[in-house]
Amino acid sequence: MTKSKEPDKNAGRLDIDTLGPAKINSPLLGYTAHGPIEVTPWDSFTDDDSRVLLDVNVKSLTKMAAEGCHPDSFEEAGARRAIYFDPSKVRAAILTAGGLCPGLNDVIRALVMTLYYRYGVRNILGVKYGYQGLAPEFGHELIPLDADFVSNIHEFGGTVLGSSRGGVPAEQLVDSLERLNINILFCIGGDGTLKGAHAIAQEARLRGLKLAVVGVPKTIDNDISLVARSFGFETAVAIASTVIRSAHTEAVGAPYGVGLVKLMGRDSGFIAATASLAQSDANYVLIPEIDFALEGPGGLLAHLEKRLDSRGHAVIVVAEGAGQKYFENAGDSKDASGNILHKDIGTFLAETIKDYFKGKNKELNLKYIDPSYIIRSAPANASDQVYCSFLGQKAVHAAMAGKTDLVIGQWNDHFVHIPIALATQTRKKIDPNGVLWNSVLEGTGQPTFTDKRIA
Repeated sequence: MTKSKEPDKNAGRLDIDTLGPAKINSPLLGYTAHGPIEVTPWDSFTDDDSRVLLDVNVKSLTKMAAEGCHPDSFEEAGARRAIYFDPSKVRAAILTAGGLCPGLNDVIRALVMTLYYRYGVRNILGVKYGYQGLAPEFGHELIPLDADFVSNIHEFGGTVLGSSRGGVPAEQLVDSLERLNINILFCIGGDGTLKGAHAIAQEARLRGLKLAVVGVPKTIDNDISLVARSFGFETAVAIASTVIRSAHTEAVGAPYGVGLVKLMGRDSGFIAATASLAQSDANYVLIPEIDFALEGPGGLLAHLEKRLDSRGHAVIVVAEGAGQKYFENAGDSKDASGNILHKDIGTFLAETIKDYFKGKNKELNLKYIDPSYIIRSAPANASDQVYCSFLGQKAVHAAMAGKTDLVIGQWNDHFVHIPIALATQTRKKIDPNGVLWNSVLEGTGQPTFTDKRIA
């Protein structure tokens, strides 16, 4: 293995692996979907020494300069003038794994279209049902992909390749890839999928195989570290905002009405927080990053009672991973991808609120809405569609240049290459002291819920 050129001597953790020197002139130098052209503008290509700063804060940069440190920086994504793979010899595979998310088909389409038209790759295979599709015991057939097959798939939600959770040993997956003569693998998925992609890249490296593994980060929760925004998130926020508005309509339409909405957010409350800002009808937002008390004079129940007495209605938005301290054995169970299976905070809150007001002998009209699967299976909106196209295109450029074990992300308004191991090291979470959460507090007016008395 060789390393991409790295000008920042202290930024080794951001190095990107390559399969070897790129010695083949890119077909983008003289080819488009409509036939040969004289030359693609030289400035439209990206060099390996084009970097994007990790931290653009002037104060931080000045401090590092004073200490003689070089700032960390990402390798910028984009088409290279020289590529590693001969397009006529490439045999590429694409898989999607994990839960559904708006934009999956858009990414698949972008990958195929870029491979097919921009690089002239004709051997593209779709792997059915995630990593299962590479395991012989499941018997899933591969799907030949071309421009005609993917031409209209972006109009539909879900994934035409299917998806699954659960790991297959990396050794077995690489065995299959080797038998199939696959030399480029695109893995579209979240934390578990990307960890699997990293394991495949590591195993291929140990065997000396020339296999490029490139990830496209898919998490509707927007919780992948060092990725400013994941595809499908904006669509999720848009639909969730409509649901919050509906909950508000239900709440004001009945005496002592409460609209309770549970949104996705296993460990991070980005959808709940952002949708509540977009649709400013939420009065309470509960997320995994912020602890809250139900009981006591300063708890949620007492505050909700005061609000209903004074205003007559309320809307509560809760992320699925919030309030797990109220369940016994919380965190003991995991899904096939290794994610913690959280207890249902939505139904728990609904029943707890009903019991509280029943004990007070007070009227309550509570409507509980859980739109999770409706949101997950929706087609991407226009903004996410454009974003998915960029991600797919940049992923192909990286793979054709022989780069591997990386994920495509956006950072400081630039598309960059991020080592998979670094992107999956931690989960991105809302900063309790940051701008987003403070904006939620200002928008809702909610207090910090404790079991102590509040004014």
